[in-house]
Amino acid sequence: MRTKGTKTIAENRQARHEYFILESYEAGIELTGTEVKSIRQGSVNLKDSWCSIENGELFIKQMHISPYEKGNIYNRDPLRVRRLLMHKAEIHRLFGKIKQEGLTLVPLSLYFKDSRVKVQVGLCKGKKLYDKRDDAAKRDAKRTIDRAMKEHNR
Repeated sequence: MRTKGTKTIAENRQARHEYFILESYEAGIELTGTEVKSIRQGSVNLKDSWCSIENGELFIKQMHISPYEKGNIYNRDPLRVRRLLMHKAEIHRLFGKIKQEGLTLVPLSLYFKDSRVKVQVGLCKGKKLYDKRDDAAKRDAKRTIDRAMKEHNR
């Protein structure tokens, strides 16, 4: 029996801090059986991962999936390079944007869509230090305004 809907497994929060996310795409991911079981347990880390396009194929690198404890000989390297599945035309369009505009492909989240594992890949532009400071200042200002409104409404 297949389950319907989406369930988020892991998010790359650092990516939202380090980059401006211009566009996001959904991609399938090529996994082995023990990797899927390990993902179902939630033992995956996207923190330092990134994507690259080589020979017309999209790959995710440095994504850590912990070995499945009951997997014995079937476990793979936790940091192995995994292929992402997208249409050729989409990959070529992304490749053009990356080369032309100097953008980066970063995995934003990993989730189950129905019973399949999907990766949300973001086309990103790096933030400068002053952009990060500006975001932090806006977040703090919003927090103080919300706090003041809450106190005022009591």
